[in-house]
Amino acid sequence: MDDIRLLATQLKDAFIRTKMKLVAAESCTGGLVGHLITEIPGSSEYFIGDIIAYSYEAKARLLGVDWQTLERYGAVSQETALEMARGVRQLFAPDHPIEKLVGVAVSGIAGPDGGTPSKPVGLVWIALSTPDGDRAWQTVWSHDRAGNKLASSQAALALILAWMNDDLPEKI
Repeated sequence: MDDIRLLATQLKDAFIRTKMKLVAAESCTGGLVGHLITEIPGSSEYFIGDIIAYSYEAKARLLGVDWQTLERYGAVSQETALEMARGVRQLFAPDHPIEKLVGVAVSGIAGPDGGTPSKPVGLVWIALSTPDGDRAWQTVWSHDRAGNKLASSQAALALILAWMNDDLPEKI
């Protein structure tokens, strides 16, 4: 957990330095991304909020994910994760300049059930919606449910920090 705490502190410092703001949309992580961020004192200076959208209905209603996207690609897909990240960013845009907002989204199959041959347990999509554009990454974790949630949340924080440092990876 010390690594995650250091990561969250570095994230806070980068956001405060640049006067950017962060919003999150979570599914399989159930609010863990927001929890890890808010464990660091001073996170309220940059972290606006977190939407936990677990069901299709919540993804569509709260984040504006298109029903056709959900029906065609499913909740655990690049397309859905990108729409979630864009949607949470747009949700908070009326109160904050969109060019100062970063949206992160996580959608996956934490397990131990719910996997299929094409979408195994541990499959996760993490997406960023930033002033520079939108991007998503896929990975498959091999932990138990708690481990998959923690690994996904840590990867989301690392990707946000990498974007802040202009050093996004091709893969996670």
